[in-house]
Parts: sequence; C-alpha cells; structure tokens
Amino acid sequence: MFKKICILLFINLLLISCKSTESIVNGNKIALKNNYLDGNSIALYDGINDTTFVKLQNFSSNFIFDMKYATEDNFLKAKVYDCDDCYLRLKTIKSLINANNEFLSKGYRIKIFDCYRPLDIQKKMFELVPNPEYVANPKKGSIHNRGGAVDLTLVDENGIELDMGTAFDFFGPESSHNYADLSKKIKKNRAFLKEVMIKNNFKPLNSEWWHYNLNESAGDKLANFKWICE
Repeated sequence: MFKKICILLFINLLLISCKSTESIVNGNKIALKNNYLDGNSIALYDGINDTTFVKLQNFSSNFIFDMKYATEDNFLKAKVYDCDDCYLRLKTIKSLINANNEFLSKGYRIKIFDCYRPLDIQKKMFELVPNPEYVANPKKGSIHNRGGAVDLTLVDENGIELDMGTAFDFFGPESSHNYADLSKKIKKNRAFLKEVMIKNNFKPLNSEWWHYNLNESAGDKLANFKWICE
C-alpha cells in the first residue's frame, strides 16, 4: 500500500513538473512575441539583411501612423499610396525603434507621416512643387526613395501632437530648423525631437523640421517598387 502511494505521489510530481515546464515554454513564446512587437528582440532581425525593405508595422506596435499620402490630406490633394503601410530598410527601422523607445521613456511617441516613397511618386511631387529645397529632384532621387528617410512628429501620452510651429509639409521658411521667429515652446519641442533623433543615428533636413535621414543612407540604391496592401 505504501509503495502504491509513493508511486502515485511520484507521478503527480512528474505531471506538475511537466505542466510547469510547459508554462515556462509558453511564457517564453509570449515574451518573444511581445518583444517582436516592441522591436526589442535581437532574434527579430536574424536572417534579414540591413538593406532589406520591411514594413514597420510588423516590427513595432508603439508608433502612431498618419500616412498623409495614403489620403487626400496632403499638398498633392490626391491619394497616391494604396494603403497606409510604412516601408523602410531594416537598418532605418532599427534606429527608428531605438529613437521611439527613448521618446516612450519620456512620455512621448513618434507619429509618422511618410516613409519609403516610390520614385514614380517622387516625380509626381516634383512636378507639383519643382523646388529642390522642399522636394528632391527625381533625377537625383530622395532619401525617401532609398528607404532611409522618415517624416514624423511627436505626440504626448494623450495622442496630442506637440506644437512644432507649422503643419507637416508646409513649404515656407517657418518650417526650417534655422527659422528664429518662433516661441520658446516651439523651439523647445523641435530641439527635443532633433536631439533624440540625432542621438539615434538620424540627420535632420534643415528646411523641414519633420524630415530625418538615416546617416550614411544616401549611398543606397533608388527604388520604385510598390508594396502589396493586405
């Protein structure tokens, strides 16, 4: 009788141990999934070349998207993207996620207006605004066409945009980082955005407070592919 009791206890302990192990394994799977969505797992990038175009939404859930060219709410007054996906080269996404994580730690997050831009779209934009100070000449190409540029702003914990002095894609001197006739609050907001982006391997475009290029991305090839919308 005693021997049977010992055997039953051993079996119960073995079952408990298996369930605990299963729980740990499932827990790690959940943790890995969460890391994937937050862009914190090194394994997330395994097997993907840094120059590969990937969709940011697949790598992080911590951004806000307002992809202007997927709507008519832009200076073109026309929808030129079929959907609001944000594609960039992987190396750009890595730095962008790092920057956003720093903003998140301070109570803010990045709101994105534009990412990779097909060369055909660049041609259309330059026809409407043939000023290379604001729209890159498609003969040379934009960093947007290379997957290394992103247009963005910051929002607070309530999703309200910080005051940057002008709207996105405002083509005037007020949009420049060098424009002096701004309030202290606006200058502080722009400086905050600029400081963190530079720290995370981005370079600002002087004429547009919202535009940032990944360092050393100018040498990447121009692209004209259009993604398949899901």
